[in-house]
Amino acid sequence: MLQEYTIRQFEREDIESVVEINRTCLPENYPDQFFIGLYHHAPKAFIVAECSEGICGYIMCRIERGISSFGRAPVKKGHIVSIAVTHEHRHHGVGSALVQAAMKGMREYGASEFFLEVRKTNEEAITIYEKLAYEIKRVLKGYYRDGEDAYLMVLESPPSEEEDATER
Repeated sequence: MLQEYTIRQFEREDIESVVEINRTCLPENYPDQFFIGLYHHAPKAFIVAECSEGICGYIMCRIERGISSFGRAPVKKGHIVSIAVTHEHRHHGVGSALVQAAMKGMREYGASEFFLEVRKTNEEAITIYEKLAYEIKRVLKGYYRDGEDAYLMVLESPPSEEEDATER
């Protein structure tokens, strides 16, 4: 059954729902202030999915400066810090929609490439990221607190729809 949802920017009133999704869906949990700090850092890149029952997913990101993964030039990078979708709302495109909305928000801060870390065993998420053109750049040994390795996945920013339309 197709579930309807709305993608929108996070609001402070969403904090309890977002923290609860984080605690029930992910082994990496953060204090409330970590979420609020990321919201203040890049509010356009902190996105939630809202379903009829309330918040059913979130993505939070930050903007970092560094050397490009695709060359030697300094760039602004969009870092997907955490994303989670409630179990009952998976397989309906919510995760992909959250990533795409967050990337749009990070572009507004000048990000020209994006990256994330994902557990090597999280095949479902890896498949979603690969469909969105993210590529595995390298393995991060023992990245997670429990010792599991992560993949570092990266994406050089394709032109946004507006930029693409201007070039035609």
